[in-house]
Amino acid sequence: MIEVSERLREKLRNLPDKPGCYLYRDRNGVIIYVGKAVSLKRRVSSYFRESSLRKGTPKLRGLVHSIADLEWIVVRNEAEALLTEGRLIKDYRPRFNISLRDDKRYLVLRAESHLACPRFSECRIVRDDGDEYFGPFPSSAVVRTARDFAERRWGIRKCDATNPDAETHKHCHNDRIACCSAPCIGKISEEAYRERFEEACRFLRKGDPLILDALRKEMLEASGEMDFEKAAQLRDTLQALTEMVRYRARELPNPVPQRTRALQGCEELARHLRLGGVPHVIEGFDISHLGGTMTVASMVCSVDGVTTPQRYRRFRIKTVEGIDDPRSMAEVVGRRYKRLRDEGKPFPDLVMVDGGITQLRAARARLAELGLSEIPVVGLAKRFEIIVVDWEDGTPEIVLPTDSEALRVVIRLRDEAHRFAITYNRNLRLKKIRESALDEIDGIGAARKIELLQRFGSVRRIAEADVEEIAAVKGIGAKLAAEIKETCRRNIGNATPRNRI
Repeated sequence: MIEVSERLREKLRNLPDKPGCYLYRDRNGVIIYVGKAVSLKRRVSSYFRESSLRKGTPKLRGLVHSIADLEWIVVRNEAEALLTEGRLIKDYRPRFNISLRDDKRYLVLRAESHLACPRFSECRIVRDDGDEYFGPFPSSAVVRTARDFAERRWGIRKCDATNPDAETHKHCHNDRIACCSAPCIGKISEEAYRERFEEACRFLRKGDPLILDALRKEMLEASGEMDFEKAAQLRDTLQALTEMVRYRARELPNPVPQRTRALQGCEELARHLRLGGVPHVIEGFDISHLGGTMTVASMVCSVDGVTTPQRYRRFRIKTVEGIDDPRSMAEVVGRRYKRLRDEGKPFPDLVMVDGGITQLRAARARLAELGLSEIPVVGLAKRFEIIVVDWEDGTPEIVLPTDSEALRVVIRLRDEAHRFAITYNRNLRLKKIRESALDEIDGIGAARKIELLQRFGSVRRIAEADVEEIAAVKGIGAKLAAEIKETCRRNIGNATPRNRI
């Protein structure tokens, strides 16, 4: 096995042989990769074999050498692991994950049984609405093929009408060309149609070997008759249905259990931190800067353990020069809770600051100055997820169990605070880079700079404009316009995300 730290080796030994998701962190505690597995023990252990590095891609080798810590989440089945993996990648955007980094979700087939005339539809969000969902499926083709097969075999309507009737049937030909049983005009009774729909749902839920065997036989017969186009279509349908059965989600979770687990984590956190009640609202702070410049702070919030982006806030540090995280933390905590106090708004049940004992004490001291000592505050060390409490009885810190829901609540909030702060700092730096582009050009003073920005709106738009458009600005000729365009274009290129500082 590859040389790893004793702490990581111990975690590898304790991996469960169960389905779930695993998260890799680097030495700074940043999540760098999220994956899913049918067996966490087998999948994660495979990364750390010598053969994996010898045969692996440069990306895989880079990932393995960057791993300093490991976490995992056990789920009930592979389908739930699929959903959880997608959500985690969207939440944390790990740099070694390529797919799932946009807003796209896996496709799910929905049985809209609440309608008087049920139908199937496709969606990407599972809701706790009483309907049944089949999936998720990593391939959209699987969903659409399975839906088309079920609709054709059992005569399920394809139309979009919520309550189809004779009027809507005037513009529909599905009963003639798509095998629809046409309940809208009484070709089949509502009871018989619903029975067909439920039979289709049973197939999507569990599969049926007899149906699959019949498709396989039909495919071989078409091939024997040299009807290769039909055979290929049947082959694709058979493959999609087989894949659907493999990914069937009879136990597909809805969002309620996830929220329940998060609330349980808050209740557990209350016991560990000796709080007077459950911390329903937790606010977390982090500081970000570049060598002591452009220092900013983030404040993120979770409600019942679930991050709530609409409550996030960001701050530019005003009173601190250079690198001084404790003073920066004191400033932002003071500004946040002085405002809440002055406006008579409720305080959070718990405040968490990123950092150790110095950041914690600085935050508490500032709250004491405001007369708000009653607000519970803890720190979270940057490594190993140690909660710093600095209690009067001499307890300096608390280490939560690695498999506890309380730890997941804390880590989720800390990672969000870190991400939000870094993003804000990066955006400010890129903005400064862009705005300073015009300062590099001889002959562009403050007045012309303002005039250019007022005319075009941004440096990027100047870079995209024609030389003639730039030259049309008062006091700028063709030669200077060409220089302005080239300088702006060069600076915009240097400020793109792939050249992050």
